[in-house]
Amino acid sequence: MSRQRARELAFRTLFQSERGAEPLLEVWRNVRIEVAEEEAEAPEDAVYGGALGFDDLTFAEGLLQAFAEHRDELDARLAAAITGWSFGQMAQTDLNVLRIASTEMSYGSEPPEVAIEMAVRLAKKFGGDESGRFVNGVLAKLIREDEARAAAEAAPAPVRDAVGGPETDAGPATVDGDQSAEAADDGSA
Repeated sequence: MSRQRARELAFRTLFQSERGAEPLLEVWRNVRIEVAEEEAEAPEDAVYGGALGFDDLTFAEGLLQAFAEHRDELDARLAAAITGWSFGQMAQTDLNVLRIASTEMSYGSEPPEVAIEMAVRLAKKFGGDESGRFVNGVLAKLIREDEARAAAEAAPAPVRDAVGGPETDAGPATVDGDQSAEAADDGSA
């Protein structure tokens, strides 16, 4: 549960940074101070949801630092995955949930499915009626793209014969597309 609250704190920090047009890590430093003050003064009235342990704060900070460092790359991936909407047209809650989740999927240690589930919960809590479904669809598309890229990278490169054509199971292709003369001579053609 506390990891989920750490994600929520990272989301709220990113949202606050975007709305106020303030540097993300500067906003994070201020949020950390506010969280510490809330713990000391009145934890029951905490705006940020009460005390978080050191590990959870470190997790939230890691998400924010990774996003700040890789923002252009992450935003480009999201922009490519979101069809029919620009960032300016989207609900900012949905966009920032997607940003936190895609950061966790790319740079976190949890399986991507965990990041998606937690993002859907955040979207349902802070977004509109369709936010959970939208976030789930976009993040699932990112996973499919990652899997396709990994499969393409793992596949062996096609072997080329001496004339540069693709080699097949039936033997290397020749210039005119027939099997090699050796295959024809042994009667296997």
